[in-house]
Amino acid sequence: MKNLTLLILFIGAMAFGQTKLYVHPDADNYAAKTKTIAILPLDVQVKLRPKQLKDFTTEQIENMEKAEALDIQKGMHSWFLTRKKRGTFTKDVQTPARTNAILTKAGIDIHNVTEYLPSELGAILGVECVVMGSFETSKPMSDAAGIAIGVLFGAFAATNNAVCNLDFYNVEDDELVVNYLKKISGSLGTDAQDLINILMRKVTRRIPYTN
Repeated sequence: MKNLTLLILFIGAMAFGQTKLYVHPDADNYAAKTKTIAILPLDVQVKLRPKQLKDFTTEQIENMEKAEALDIQKGMHSWFLTRKKRGTFTKDVQTPARTNAILTKAGIDIHNVTEYLPSELGAILGVECVVMGSFETSKPMSDAAGIAIGVLFGAFAATNNAVCNLDFYNVEDDELVVNYLKKISGSLGTDAQDLINILMRKVTRRIPYTN
């Protein structure tokens, strides 16, 4: 019985992972001035095993990472919309389709936004806050990536390692208002929305943009 209890505690710790949160001292004022937030595609890296890597070209892996980035972007957008419906989030969130279309028309590669300042991106998008960052995973969760891997290697096991690093920038002065770093090892669900729910659940009441 003791061994079973220890196993349960170990699995729980693995699933929870590690969380680091930075909130700007003046975050509440920044949040109060924010009307609309734009979520940019994250810089995604899919860390496949050597046995898996040898069966893909560099282009295929890059396409896999881009598909993952777009799925996570959509998942975050849905997460904020759900919170807004519940009344715990009052800001407007620009749709990923609009964000990506505006940036593309401006000649910006949506998968390489780190070349630009948040203020430059905010001016183009017409928002007060942009969310950007990186995501590293050992198990892609987008449909496209999952199918590509599944055809060659079968279904993934439930275990995955992931590191998500999110930055909320005020575009007026390029100030970092919130940095959220989440490390998870364990079961991450079945798709990008499950992933975002796990990553964001603990931080909902700790960032100034939510009530």
